[in-house]
Amino acid sequence: MDGDAGAEVAVTEATTGWVAAAGGRASDVAEGTASPVAGAPRGAAEGSEITASDVDAGNGGPELPYPLAKRHFDAGTAVRTYEEHLDAWEALDRFGYDGVGFNEHHCSPYGLMNSPNLMASAAAQRTKRLKLLIYGNLLPLHEPLRLAEELAMLDCLSNGRLEAGVARGAPREYRIYNRPLSESRARFDEAFEIIKKAWTEESFSYEGKFNSYKDVAIWPRPVQQPHPPVWVPVMSKDSIEWAARNNVGITPGGGPNPGARGDIIRHYAKIHAEHGRKVTPDHFNIQVQCYVADSKEQAIDEIAPYQMYLFNTLFPFDHGQSMEEIRKEGYFSASSRDHLRSGPPQANLPGGGASGPWGGGMTRDRVKAMAQGAAIGTADEVAEKIIAECESAGAGTVMLMCNGGAMPQEMFLNQVKRIGKDVLPRLKAHKVTRVKFAEGVAD
Repeated sequence: MDGDAGAEVAVTEATTGWVAAAGGRASDVAEGTASPVAGAPRGAAEGSEITASDVDAGNGGPELPYPLAKRHFDAGTAVRTYEEHLDAWEALDRFGYDGVGFNEHHCSPYGLMNSPNLMASAAAQRTKRLKLLIYGNLLPLHEPLRLAEELAMLDCLSNGRLEAGVARGAPREYRIYNRPLSESRARFDEAFEIIKKAWTEESFSYEGKFNSYKDVAIWPRPVQQPHPPVWVPVMSKDSIEWAARNNVGITPGGGPNPGARGDIIRHYAKIHAEHGRKVTPDHFNIQVQCYVADSKEQAIDEIAPYQMYLFNTLFPFDHGQSMEEIRKEGYFSASSRDHLRSGPPQANLPGGGASGPWGGGMTRDRVKAMAQGAAIGTADEVAEKIIAECESAGAGTVMLMCNGGAMPQEMFLNQVKRIGKDVLPRLKAHKVTRVKFAEGVAD
């Protein structure tokens, strides 16, 4: 969804920009870490283990109750989850990946990254060269000066390895923090303005609708000047135009509608052109799911149980509102889809409808169908598909998601090694030079 952080990823910088392979484990595909729940695999609620009958039936596990009460929590699993993440990030550093990403979500067993800045600071001390992509801090939920300070500290702790992604967050989190959805856009815009001033001005004062400061000069300052690179995931017209006005790089959404990505890129390029700029592949990153095995058939067999568990149990947790309901509450403006020539990106938010793969309907057959057009299969198939996706979008950065649905640590580390050995060299040798969707936009 618009401004909602995507996943825990590892990114690899190459001549394409940041080409990538995934980082982390368990429920990383969209929300970071595994879930520590008693008597169940990471990401599961008590009594919701993936069983043979679940896999055979194509269920991938039952839905989780909301709220998921304290009695389901297992501290030992939480501790092990974070330890395994840190071990995996060290492996990414060794195998030549260029970065690892951290997102922010709250009160969910699917992802334990309540504070991506804490996780990134830990990773900074366990790695030497990985860039640290916060993707992203949910600006409308937090005090912006504190975020500016924390991110400046993190850039110093990592000696300039921070990539500062920002996002608006999932509507469910506004309910948790008791923030009106109608204030989301205004709070986001104001928070970013404050953060940028704190990073770049000698001292600043600010009088806004939600925040006021007088004669503030933060210490420390970011290592990277004038400030760390900024990214934002986008889908709505308002977010696209905000990103283009501020010259912020984007991850264009789209969901099940493949044409929406092109519409987003075209509109982003149009707004850049109105400000006298031309977009390049450095303005774009995309997300690509991947998995390497000896054959496509083997890859499908290995990932199917975890994909079903991800989409049927983990991903739908507390994601029940439709786009229309959210629009009525003011999260999106009335013109939020005006840039889309190919129709809306998706009918519902993740988990909002039983008919789609995000709505409790992922089966083994659907995994197989999805894999036919995905970066899933042999190393050659995976590399070729990733490169094709980057070329199609004109993206100089790709974030690969290759661990979802509570994969065991050994299984994930095997992917880190195989991708690092057999896929990354091809990605590093490739250069994306054109943004095809943007061509002719300013003419």
